[in-house]
Amino acid sequence: MDFTFSITLVITAITVIVSLLGFNSQKVIEDLIFYGPAISKRNQYYRFITCGFIHADFMHLAFNMLAFYTFGIGLEKGLFANPDIFGNEAPFYFIMLYIGGLIISSVPDYFKHKDDYHFRSLGASGAVSAIIFSCIVLYPTMQISFFFIPIRGWIFGLIYLGISAYLNKQGGGNINHGAHLWGAIFGIAYTLLFVSLKGEINVLQNFITAIRG
Repeated sequence: MDFTFSITLVITAITVIVSLLGFNSQKVIEDLIFYGPAISKRNQYYRFITCGFIHADFMHLAFNMLAFYTFGIGLEKGLFANPDIFGNEAPFYFIMLYIGGLIISSVPDYFKHKDDYHFRSLGASGAVSAIIFSCIVLYPTMQISFFFIPIRGWIFGLIYLGISAYLNKQGGGNINHGAHLWGAIFGIAYTLLFVSLKGEINVLQNFITAIRG
């Protein structure tokens, strides 16, 4: 199996398995979900990460994993095939991008709800957004199939954020739709920062040129 393929596949498989366990066990959900007081009072910092491996329902899981798998595969292939970006360290940066997206997207909620005994959230939304927008920054014109309609990656990104913003405004439920925005910001910033430090390409110039082209 191609290693560039396996990272996305492994993360997807683990997330699906843990989420399915959560669908059948409330204890799994309670042990892993993002819950401010458990972090601030019991130092359960692992919840910043574990909340990304459980989901509210099949639709939530399917939407996140479809988006992650689509863009994750494309991003991995691009990173590993282009030594001008991360070279041999590409797997490490990819994993840190995903984990960082999970953590950073929950930080605002932590400060807002660290003593809130009613607020809980779950889902890989932050990490998925980080992957999506890192991929869009590097390969904005990549073509994907959105409900069997071929569209450019950057257009899908706009749709993704639009849906997230709408659902976040609606509120309700345990799904942290606001994490999409923070995950997207992290994915963009992370990619710009580390490609600038490690790579030899002008990300912004490439992005603009691709869109215009």
